[in-house]
Amino acid sequence: MVGALALTGCGKTSSEKDNNASGSSSVDVCKGSKGEPKVGVAYDVGGRGDQSFNDSAYRGLEKAVKDLGASCIEAKATTSDNDSIREQRLQTLADQGFNPVIAVGFLYSPAAAKVAKANPNTNFAVIDGYSTTIATDAKNLSDLVFAENEGSYLVGVAAALTSKSKHVGFIGGTHGDLIKKFEAGYVAGVKSIDPKIKIDIQYLTEDPSDAATGFENPAGGKQAATAMYQGGADVVYHAAGKSGLGLFEAAVAAGEGKWAIGVDSDQYLTAAKDQQPHILTSMLKRIDTAVFEFVTAFKEGKVQSGFVNYDLKVDGVGYSTSGGFVDPIKAQIDAAADKIKSGEVKVPEKP
Repeated sequence: MVGALALTGCGKTSSEKDNNASGSSSVDVCKGSKGEPKVGVAYDVGGRGDQSFNDSAYRGLEKAVKDLGASCIEAKATTSDNDSIREQRLQTLADQGFNPVIAVGFLYSPAAAKVAKANPNTNFAVIDGYSTTIATDAKNLSDLVFAENEGSYLVGVAAALTSKSKHVGFIGGTHGDLIKKFEAGYVAGVKSIDPKIKIDIQYLTEDPSDAATGFENPAGGKQAATAMYQGGADVVYHAAGKSGLGLFEAAVAAGEGKWAIGVDSDQYLTAAKDQQPHILTSMLKRIDTAVFEFVTAFKEGKVQSGFVNYDLKVDGVGYSTSGGFVDPIKAQIDAAADKIKSGEVKVPEKP
């Protein structure tokens, strides 16, 4: 039952291929792969095709197959997941001999902590996780975490320098500590340019565990963004996974001079052609790098347990320049990045 629920290593339906679009490769790299190591990846809600968080993880998996000769299998999340189901999903991957196992999303943390203890010979990693604060003595467990606040600071600078109305917005998925890091950095970046700029902030759900409403809700994202544009905001940044696709639709409907800022991956590259002229930049969160480096470390016998941090200094976060819209202000954004790297500016992690 668990296998039928979770594992999707043998291709996709035509609709899934359409949804995937250019968000990641049109070829399923897991299908037919037989190399070592055997990597199991459990996706977050939204799955592949979200053009954001999960697709970035897939690109790291894709690189591991191509560059390291690894094989893989992918496991889907569902909107009805709970800790027990996530635990069963990770255990199924371990039982089938996949090692390492990578869980995408902080919601897997309690499950990974429990399964790692029960399977000491399998290495587990959680993207954005806090699992090692639960299983403090697990030597086979890693949390791959990012300085989202630092990357968000940079796109906040871009938003402030671009806004003509001196009014910008932020849409978060779930109102939890992780997404509040995006908010904190963005607000700090905006205020560093002009403390008087008005900032609208809205979360799609106040419940940190309600991933479906927060991260797989394009209609909700569009509704929130539309209200912000109608209220006078001309630049809106999202940290809402697949829900953020609704932001891009809202920007097109709002018309010329309305900008959207993507998240996690360079969303300009995966957006529809009519949306691209409205995507100012994206906050880059190099989940692909983290996945690839973790698999590499496993293959070389050098896995680091505990927290592994990806900040601005190691290019773990950043901003995109696709479309050329930030080219005129790139020097100012880079100057802000240099101040963060040097320690002159310390970006807050909490609003």
